[in-house]
Amino acid sequence: MHPNIVEIGPFVIHWYGLLLSLSFLLGIYLSMARAEKRGVNKDAMMDLAIVVVLCAVIGARFQYVVTHIEEFQGHWLDVLNPVQSDGTVGIGGLSMLGGVLLSIVGILVFSRIKKLPLLVLGDIVSPAFGLGIGLTRIGCFMVGCCFGKACGLPWGVVFPPNSIPAAIPELAGQPIHPTQLYSSLYGWIIFTALMLLDRKRRFPGFILAVFFMMYGVARFLVDFVRYYNDSLFTFLDQTWTINQAICLGMFIVGLIMLILLPRRLSTT
Repeated sequence: MHPNIVEIGPFVIHWYGLLLSLSFLLGIYLSMARAEKRGVNKDAMMDLAIVVVLCAVIGARFQYVVTHIEEFQGHWLDVLNPVQSDGTVGIGGLSMLGGVLLSIVGILVFSRIKKLPLLVLGDIVSPAFGLGIGLTRIGCFMVGCCFGKACGLPWGVVFPPNSIPAAIPELAGQPIHPTQLYSSLYGWIIFTALMLLDRKRRFPGFILAVFFMMYGVARFLVDFVRYYNDSLFTFLDQTWTINQAICLGMFIVGLIMLILLPRRLSTT
């Protein structure tokens, strides 16, 4: 685990911050290139990119705060203040699923205000989400966050004593699932699959629907081996995470879109 790339006195470049920034930049470039092929104005896409970036950061932070509310009791300014109460610089603690969800809401609102086709916008930006997941989760692995449960498989990873997983007594010094790399892998798979599927022009909303379904399934499965000390509930004698419930909803929405959108378009 090597969270920092460069550290010169107070100047530090973190792997996570670098890869998160890179995912935003590449995602914007990719989306603008895809928008041009669909006749969507580049200026509008740049405006949308700003909306998505802001929604991604705010949504990711909001979900983390809501699911870790005890960390902020007594020092609520740490929610947004880049200088934390313990003296550290930077806002640590983001939940990617929250960023994805609020970004989707941002796209919906933006399309209504600008009177742009929502489904086309969704198709344009969906591969960028896969790209972002693929890159950013590597940063999570380097930092040590978003780690998995104990693992008896050959690829289990033992994180060093000063890492985040090592602070969990039952995981310290034990091989654990590299759930960050699992997530990065499915991000790249989603990105590649969507780009390949998009070679053939289909009905508006197809790529977005496939993204909902692929991401929903992938994140749902990975959460079975990801470590959580909260955000859990029991249903049908099985322990689930809140994220799994959200992902199930995403899959259902994507499936409904695949079934209903072609029928709707055939009748218009």
